[in-house]
Amino acid sequence: MTPLTTPLSILDLAPVAEGSTPAQALRNSRELARLAEKLGYQRFWLAEHHNMVGVASAATAVAIGYVAEGTSTIRVGAGGIMLPNHAPLVIAEQFGTLAALYPGRIDLGLGRAPGTDQRTARALRRNLMDSADTFPDDVVELQSYFRPAEPGQAVRAVPGEGLEVPLWLLGSSLFSAQLAAGLGLPFAFASHFAPRFMEAAIDVYRRQFRPSAVLEQPYVMLGLNAVAADSDEEAAYLFTSLQQRFASLARGNPGPLQAPVESMEGQWTPAERAFAESSLACSVVGSRATVAEGLRRFVADTGADELMVTGQIFDQTARLRSFELVAQARD
Repeated sequence: MTPLTTPLSILDLAPVAEGSTPAQALRNSRELARLAEKLGYQRFWLAEHHNMVGVASAATAVAIGYVAEGTSTIRVGAGGIMLPNHAPLVIAEQFGTLAALYPGRIDLGLGRAPGTDQRTARALRRNLMDSADTFPDDVVELQSYFRPAEPGQAVRAVPGEGLEVPLWLLGSSLFSAQLAAGLGLPFAFASHFAPRFMEAAIDVYRRQFRPSAVLEQPYVMLGLNAVAADSDEEAAYLFTSLQQRFASLARGNPGPLQAPVESMEGQWTPAERAFAESSLACSVVGSRATVAEGLRRFVADTGADELMVTGQIFDQTARLRSFELVAQARD
């Protein structure tokens, strides 16, 4: 089998397992990042979510700093920062600080959604009436803070100016695909949980892409759930933790990551099952050989320039083993 040359990266939510704590979840994430570095993964991103007891990466810049301090070469970043929740200057200062401390290793992915419910979004103290509508302007403003300061510039990001922190746009619809194309930025699609518009978004982005000082050619990174184990049966068992999480999301009652179960029968209603299966359509689950075939098929079908794999697995040892097998599946 021809080796897979498409770069692999990891998206992590610092999942809080049932019976564990956010502190342990963050320690687990750093342990995973250290392993990813040894295994040759390209980057390790953490995502911003709020008011979710099963996710410990809400203070995303802080979590990134913790992971970056515990590693030495892998790129670490946000997948992503939900920009409507923040003033662009604040994010410029946060990621400027990270880039100053860990030069050449920090990525900044930007999303347009709040990453939470509306009540929590209000508690984050942004103006909800126009924050999403101003997203394109906010992205351009944020870009400006990372460039060298102009003479007489009134507002400057310190640290931040002149550091040229790489920006990515993230999305699950056509909006960010069009914006990324227009700004000449790399584009990451959330196909690991919202695959419905994946093909259309990729097509729009590639057709409308305008070369920029940042990027000469379009660059697409796609999210993919990947759960690997020593057998197909064991991987399917581990995958039930994520299936349970999406069943809980369908009920509007997200909680900690649950232990795997032998069967999902009786764990979800037909509607919850349909929601989970639709959301998780972009998943490869199985042994090393099964995952290898799945990775190659997904790249062949989509033409992805990079894959960002994610795997929410209850047991940390099994989680580390899964990402080890996924890395081996490239060969």
